[in-house]
Amino acid sequence: MNDLLTPPRRPTDLHQTTMKWNYPTTIHFGNGKRRDLPALCATLQIQRPLLITDAGLAALPITRDTLAHCRAAGLTIGLFHDIQPNPIEANITAGVAAYRAGDHDGVIALGGGSALDAAKTIALMVGQTRPLWDFEDIGDWYTRVNVAGMAPVIALPTTAGTGSEVGRAAVITDVRDHTKKIIFHPKMLPALVILDPELTVGLPAPLTAAVGMDALSHNLEALCSPYFHPMAHGIAVEGIRMIQRALIPAYDDGRDLNARGEMLIASSMGATAFQKGLGAMHSMSHPCGAVLNTQHGLTNAIVMPYVLTFNRPHISDTLTDLARAMNLPTPSFSTFLSWVLALRERLAIPHTLSALGVTEAHIPTLAAQAVADPSTGSNPRPLTQADAEGLFARALRGDLSEG
Repeated sequence: MNDLLTPPRRPTDLHQTTMKWNYPTTIHFGNGKRRDLPALCATLQIQRPLLITDAGLAALPITRDTLAHCRAAGLTIGLFHDIQPNPIEANITAGVAAYRAGDHDGVIALGGGSALDAAKTIALMVGQTRPLWDFEDIGDWYTRVNVAGMAPVIALPTTAGTGSEVGRAAVITDVRDHTKKIIFHPKMLPALVILDPELTVGLPAPLTAAVGMDALSHNLEALCSPYFHPMAHGIAVEGIRMIQRALIPAYDDGRDLNARGEMLIASSMGATAFQKGLGAMHSMSHPCGAVLNTQHGLTNAIVMPYVLTFNRPHISDTLTDLARAMNLPTPSFSTFLSWVLALRERLAIPHTLSALGVTEAHIPTLAAQAVADPSTGSNPRPLTQADAEGLFARALRGDLSEG
């Protein structure tokens, strides 16, 4: 193995560990913890939950078993799965209709980032009279929400990437202009989270890589954000160290529950840390997803080194410190960049955006959307239209110059 990729020693054996944390919400961690779901519903006085997931997961044994387990415990549970990989308003509207028709009193969110984001948004919208886009993350628009109408959410992630289970927002695609928009309210944060590594065991290796790189991008962009938030900064550093330790083992052996558990934790840490902000990786990824329906984590992984080199004058010291914390040889910005490039190669991540169908003709549209994306405001280096066009062009050519 490339010396840069030799994982550090794992300090804790998670295989037989169960834990409960209360930051940023109540989190129950451990293998098999999903079996506590009926009891946790009772703590929130949920008797008629609607389980929300995507169509692929709905057909798998894990969903059937969860439904059966809840019914055996006396819960009247329904199922909604009309959610596409980049959820749109129509998915939310259909979910709200299913919630109301079934007279449900809470939401169980099961799945990856798309399912969790859709579930959280449905739980928000079940008691609202305003349209969805009135709650976009702009100014104080969140104050328009009728909080009393929101449904409680229990989240069970099945991928280790987005960290949506500990997020206060959701990303929904607006098909009217093909943009991704952030729907936000502080109480969109799920009331309870179950991190069960066994739920991620069946994740295929390529998807394990993509979502794992998404978790890395969250922690990394939070770390590099210019805003002052020492708690988020510290969480991001440890999240990256856990990914350094666990992503390759999880990719190589999907049944490695220690690695799966660390990746789940690191994913939640990334979404907690990015209260400090994100950056141009997400600014570039969001329009690619909206226009070309690309997989979010994979897109972040492809653009990552290009954004790092663009931001280099502003983040060199930060990444030198990070490389030192990761115990990389000769800590420096260049050493960390080499680690990222080696990791991408090891995980079979494509080097250029052309692998996702991006062409030069897309650049003006994608760049304009990237500049307008909310993530751009916390990028360490200001991003103009010309800068964004240059970034997309270099990510198409495989050019790692700073620009």
